[in-house]
Amino acid sequence: MQRGEAKVTLKEVEIGAVERRQIQEQLPHRMQVFAGKRIAVLGDIGLDEYVWGDVRRISPEAPVPVVEVNRQDKRLGLAANVAQNVASLGGEPLLLALVGADSAAEEMKGLLRTAQVSTDSLLVDPERPTTHKMRIMSEHHHIVRVDFERRQFLSPQMELKLLGQLKEILPSADALIIEDYAKGLLSENTIQQAIGICHSLGKKVMVDPHPQTPLNHYRGADLMTPNREEAIHLSGLEFDELRARPNWLLEVGQSLRVKGDFPQLIITRGKEGMSLFAGETATHLPTYARQVFDVTGAGDTVIAALALAWSSGASLEEACVLANFAAGVVVGKVGCVPCSPQELIEYMHSHAD
Repeated sequence: MQRGEAKVTLKEVEIGAVERRQIQEQLPHRMQVFAGKRIAVLGDIGLDEYVWGDVRRISPEAPVPVVEVNRQDKRLGLAANVAQNVASLGGEPLLLALVGADSAAEEMKGLLRTAQVSTDSLLVDPERPTTHKMRIMSEHHHIVRVDFERRQFLSPQMELKLLGQLKEILPSADALIIEDYAKGLLSENTIQQAIGICHSLGKKVMVDPHPQTPLNHYRGADLMTPNREEAIHLSGLEFDELRARPNWLLEVGQSLRVKGDFPQLIITRGKEGMSLFAGETATHLPTYARQVFDVTGAGDTVIAALALAWSSGASLEEACVLANFAAGVVVGKVGCVPCSPQELIEYMHSHAD
């Protein structure tokens, strides 16, 4: 098979109840070594603000609901949520990201320190604001979101600083997560240099992609983890045409894996679980979510759990089972909320056959 050509004749494997139970029994033991793992996280970060209130009337000024605020909360978002999930699960995150010189940055640093995430490798760019998203909520209903951000690539000087920080922290990391939200931190040069440094050091690189970023920017990463919609968009294939084909998921997964030169690829599929593409095999894993309130941040939890488990010696299939359980924990909450080892172990036990 030539590089860049997709082969869709794959062997499909389902992780059944017996195999899942065997893997599940080993996972608590695997998690005991998470504490020694240092996971570098490179990506766009943001401050998530939630404003909850009651809606009892429509504004007389415009046909919009009036939210009477009764609670506010600020949380870590984007790649900062990945880092806090690494910390919450017992690992040590090495977060490399960019903030502005503003109050949102100071609030974010405080939240990071509370989450046991070091702020030592954060770069400050006074020319741009810290990404800050405000969500107005009434119970579990999302009324509106207000974004404070500037999407632009780094200046050449700032990119040089970023690459210098990368070269400084990656030798001490066990693996790297590249978390792309297309805010401008991650140029093709930065991504490729990060992958090259890691591979020269014998370390794995996992990418959570953004559909607006060209696929070849991520080429050569050890693992990419798009959700279904991102995977379709990145493949360049038309969804309406794909739906008529019985093996469309296999076509998309193998196309991405080959075009991007990824040894492994995972497509997360929401309530249908996830599919792992490796070699000539597609392995399908079920979801373990009992109740879904909010999928915000679920992908962050998945890649954090994958990185910790895979770098701790688990097979990728074992890491996927663990990540699926971790996702099941967080989708039962609202917003970007980390998953703790105790929650994860209790959740796995609750799903024991």
